[in-house]
Amino acid sequence: MKKIAVIGLGYVGLPLARLFATKYPVIGFDINQKRIDELRSGKDSTLEVEDEILQSVLVKENPISTSATGLYCSNQLADIEEANFYVVTVPTPVDKHNRPDLTPLYKASETVGKVLKKGDIVVYESTVYPGVTEEECIPVLEKVSGLKFNVDFFAGYSPERINPGDKEHTVEKILKVTSGSTPEIGQEVDEVYKSVISAGTHLAPTIRVAEAAKVIENSQRDINIAFVNELAKIFNILDIDTHAVLEAAGTKWNFLPFKPGLVGGHCIGVDPYYLAQKAQEHGYHPEIILAGRRLNDSMGEYVASQVVKCMIKKGINVSGAEVLMLGVTFKENCPDVRNTKIVDVIAALEDYGLKVTTYDPWASPAEVDHEYGLACHNRLIEGAKYDAVVLGVAHKEFLTIDLESLKKDNAVIYDVKGVIAEKADSRL
Repeated sequence: MKKIAVIGLGYVGLPLARLFATKYPVIGFDINQKRIDELRSGKDSTLEVEDEILQSVLVKENPISTSATGLYCSNQLADIEEANFYVVTVPTPVDKHNRPDLTPLYKASETVGKVLKKGDIVVYESTVYPGVTEEECIPVLEKVSGLKFNVDFFAGYSPERINPGDKEHTVEKILKVTSGSTPEIGQEVDEVYKSVISAGTHLAPTIRVAEAAKVIENSQRDINIAFVNELAKIFNILDIDTHAVLEAAGTKWNFLPFKPGLVGGHCIGVDPYYLAQKAQEHGYHPEIILAGRRLNDSMGEYVASQVVKCMIKKGINVSGAEVLMLGVTFKENCPDVRNTKIVDVIAALEDYGLKVTTYDPWASPAEVDHEYGLACHNRLIEGAKYDAVVLGVAHKEFLTIDLESLKKDNAVIYDVKGVIAEKADSRL
């Protein structure tokens, strides 16, 4: 029987561990003691797994020794020693120069290497460029464990497809790509995932193919969004409603329904850099991929300039003017602030001399302060009124908010997401 250890209990690892725990004994391992304590209490601050669902699979003792189903959360290495199927779900960020940072993967591989045994399988889910599993992670496993790859232990890759905040497309409802280091191991990995993924699986022929498939999924979205962002810039100059243009073009059966916006988060705004890095290592400069990244990364400054332009047209003195930013997370109805591009808008507005107040009922003020050094409020400041209100994130709470009560006379309302068009003076 498979005894599963999931390494990393964030937005990807916890939903997967919870799902596996319905059929297997599962240890959820994370180095963050605070996170372990929270999960053991039956709470998930990422809001990816509802408390009731989490509590239904939690057990108080390590289930691996008894082969009972259930999820036990721990930060103790000894608790994963008896596992035979390890799944690594740690983040893969970029550094300040947009270069892939594999440090979390190296450290997770060292952790698994310390307990790796003959016959064990290690599956990676973290988004990487083709070759990382076999060229970067496997050598760490071999060095720490003293075991030989594809002789003593085996590996697989099954790219995560978690969509944070999406309660419709949950992990079991999204078709899963799988792969293994040998054809036989590929089948074995595929069977494990197939046993819990109701949407089914697709067994890729090699680990590198599975890695490449994942990294191009988000690169494709990034490029498509960059295209409509450029259209938005062009049509704003021409005084044409971009959303009306997209709606008209969308009547053609094969037109892709992308919308302009800020591209942040831990996937779309990061993954293209992983593919670009690998291409450049092999002497190829990926022009379209990097051009899309440059354009999307410039949108924070562009949004700020459009807000200021609207204010000037209304005769508002920009210097010292007060702006309310609605939302700071990277997407709607989700507490995730990783790589959020709202902070770029805030920084650019402050460069213009504006005073920005940020309100987000979903974000953790402590996390926003820690990650970006910004103050964030979970409640509106009573009685406060602003020269401009910017809808940065389309949280459900903002769709029905009384914007008029937040405005000073002649104030600007700018709709980044294009969801309150009838109330806004302008939108992206």
